[in-house]
Amino acid sequence: MSEPADDILTRPLGVAPPPEPGLKGQVARLRALSKMRPVQMGALAGVPLVALALLLLLGDKRGGEPRATVAITLRAPVAAAAPQEPPVQAAEAVPAPESAAAQRSAEQIETASGVTVVRPDGTSAPSEAVVIRVPSAPVKLGPAPDPRLVERGRHGAIPRLGEGRLRALDLYARPDTEGGTGPRIAILVSGLGVGQSATARAIVQLPPAVTLAFSPYGAETDKMAARARDFGHEVMLQAPMEPFDYPDSDPGPQTLLTGLRPAEASDRLAWMMSRFPGFTGLVNFMGAKLMSDPAAFEPVLREIGARGLGFVDDGTAPRSQAVALAGRLKTPAARAEIVLDAQPRPDAIDRELARLEAAAREKGFAMASATALPLSIERIARWAKDLDARGIRLVPVSVALRGRAAPGKLSKAE
Repeated sequence: MSEPADDILTRPLGVAPPPEPGLKGQVARLRALSKMRPVQMGALAGVPLVALALLLLLGDKRGGEPRATVAITLRAPVAAAAPQEPPVQAAEAVPAPESAAAQRSAEQIETASGVTVVRPDGTSAPSEAVVIRVPSAPVKLGPAPDPRLVERGRHGAIPRLGEGRLRALDLYARPDTEGGTGPRIAILVSGLGVGQSATARAIVQLPPAVTLAFSPYGAETDKMAARARDFGHEVMLQAPMEPFDYPDSDPGPQTLLTGLRPAEASDRLAWMMSRFPGFTGLVNFMGAKLMSDPAAFEPVLREIGARGLGFVDDGTAPRSQAVALAGRLKTPAARAEIVLDAQPRPDAIDRELARLEAAAREKGFAMASATALPLSIERIARWAKDLDARGIRLVPVSVALRGRAAPGKLSKAE
């Protein structure tokens, strides 16, 4: 398709026609410049007219278009280089076979570990045998509540002694499946069920053999106690009791007081025991005054024993007569001889744990108590990590209540 002709009718006013290519176009441009008015010429004062004149004189038919000359040399294609052979490496030194003595030692280690190893024919144990300890299956506690051990009361279901003197202390206790001899330690951690974070931390971080005591005042104590039992922890009920400075120090609205009539004390006790199922016994919360008053405390201990439960004195009341009174009433009872966090400092707790360990080595069994402070939980968990390697075994508190502690030491049970 041919380009449209340059017509003054089709070209905008004041616009010059497009220049022709080559020398003819350059001459046309010069003629157009000569016809411009002075004002227009002033606007072109900066145009290099000398360069245009030179182009005309030299006779550049392309009108000054840039050009370059490049020499192209054709070469034969380069043949692909042959792949280089990998450098020859010196053969690695083959390790000398292990000595027969080392091989026999490895086989002896595997045999002593009790792990049966099956290998292809012609192979044997490596010189450095690795013994893997397979953790034992988690200990399962008896289901709670057991209908054989429950009766309905004014406040809800509470424990009772079952047929054939079946006791909650026995049925809900954590089984001591490991057995064996050697020093044993029982630890009771109390104050759980009120703060959910502290309770969850204690359940997860503490060894399952540590017994946990729950307050009756928690909003979801039954759920948290059930979770603790799922993790293998034996659980107890913490009973608020009158201290010497009551009511300045008030354990709670259902506190067992020395001035209560036996029926009132029994009713408050029933309220506490209806809070959650599955506990093996009761432990005091405060209670220094009540536990030092035989007349007020004996009815409480008698009912605890009659319902197939035990009682633990946490060791915080120096004048407590709990174990002596329980012995006369045939109520299983035990007392913690060491309070681990009486001084809630890391060095003090570690010192008491070392003292507890020494007492267990000396007497065969020792029991301690602690509260559910984050610091106490952290120090106990850290201390217990390598307890087996030190030849000491953790056991639940029910070991003391069921008469299975060291003879004549901490237990006055059955």
